[in-house]
Amino acid sequence: MSLVTRTKARMREAIAGVPDGTYRFEDVMDDDGVATVDIPIRLAITISGDRAVFDWRGSSPQVSGNINVPINATKAAVAYGLRALLDPDIPNNQGILDCCELVTEPGSIVDCRAPAPVAARAHTSQRLIDIIIGAFAEAIPERAVGASNGANTTAVFSGKDPRNGRDYLYFETLGGGFGGRNDRDGKDGVQVHITNTSNLPIEAIETEYPLRVVSYGFVEDSGGAGRHRGGGGLRRVIQPIGHDCLFNGAGERFRNAPWGIFGGSSGRTGRYVLNGKDGETVLDVKPSGVAVTPDEQVVIETPGSGGYGPPAERDPASLRDDLMSEKYSRAYLEKHYPAAKLSE
Repeated sequence: MSLVTRTKARMREAIAGVPDGTYRFEDVMDDDGVATVDIPIRLAITISGDRAVFDWRGSSPQVSGNINVPINATKAAVAYGLRALLDPDIPNNQGILDCCELVTEPGSIVDCRAPAPVAARAHTSQRLIDIIIGAFAEAIPERAVGASNGANTTAVFSGKDPRNGRDYLYFETLGGGFGGRNDRDGKDGVQVHITNTSNLPIEAIETEYPLRVVSYGFVEDSGGAGRHRGGGGLRRVIQPIGHDCLFNGAGERFRNAPWGIFGGSSGRTGRYVLNGKDGETVLDVKPSGVAVTPDEQVVIETPGSGGYGPPAERDPASLRDDLMSEKYSRAYLEKHYPAAKLSE
């Protein structure tokens, strides 16, 4: 028996363990970077015995911006979702997809056609996975998680290095929150789901580029409240040294917060901020970028994630740990857990 055949049999068995029925969920992309905002993506998963149908009809038509997804990327998101929720140790091959059917509308954001731009499709692929998890939550609640940061938040600095006169480009994707789970809190400041990039150390940035990392840490109060809270986002503050530079960035969950699940609260959205002589300005980054001078700082804050379960069910000891960690303020905890008795 081939590896693909064994994988298919194993995935069929896993699907058969999910109650029969149709499970629906929908979410939105913030925008396409051009003109369209709140772009809907809809999914209905029908389980019948050991077969699953993923019906994406009703999702937005393909858009002008570069967040469209070819059908192969949608298939990859489905395969990932099935593995993550039903059998994480199963081999990753065609046998998974042989157990399910994908239904799409050609020319939609999840099954685009040329000349649709697709360079930033990773943002949309992240959203597809959140939607798959949201749809399965009703059927297998113990395996679902609150929405994660759902983005590949980018920070891009470019200019001429005053040390050697050469052009430079610093590009990085930053992690964020991973959603609260049935039995534990979400993770803080991590890459989630389909990403394959890692944290770039401050020392490497400051050695390689004419940039100073002024601070690096978690975004306070950014994980959604719940019986198990969502993970928090990252905050990195960067300042150019001795030269003007250009900043650009792209992210998701900057307008629409990562949702909580089963009564959990949403996590905090991300944002870009310019700190300068005129104070703090929230940036709406355009393709042309934002000019930054040596006396200004760019603040990158990535999204948090959603909590799991009602906040009233959170263990008091965990709340005290939240306060002591300094990742959550007393005001935030008192707002979301009003019955809690926090130690002074």
